[in-house]
Amino acid sequence: MPVTLVLVRDLMFSSKISATAKAGGIGIEMLRDPATLTDRTGDRLIVDLNQPGTLDAATIWKSAAQGRQVIGFVSHVDGETIAKARAAGIDRVMPRSQFVGSLETLLRD
Repeated sequence: MPVTLVLVRDLMFSSKISATAKAGGIGIEMLRDPATLTDRTGDRLIVDLNQPGTLDAATIWKSAAQGRQVIGFVSHVDGETIAKARAAGIDRVMPRSQFVGSLETLLRD
């Protein structure tokens, strides 16, 4: 199973993601700085779109190779970021609450 890249700075979310991945035997690579994403290879990225610089970094990462998938989560009240992410081609944009509720499924798929 390929490793999923996870670009999240928030400690609460990164801990939740790490614990879920570990419990499910799912390989992830945690990243905190959007600037470090450009050198990483992989097929899938999970990203906190409310973190500054992540939307641009995710868009560049996705366009660097065919078949890459980006799943972004965002505050449900941040309509501007949701619209920008969808326009930028982020594959799935979801509110944080939906993301947390479907985390294990997202990591497995």
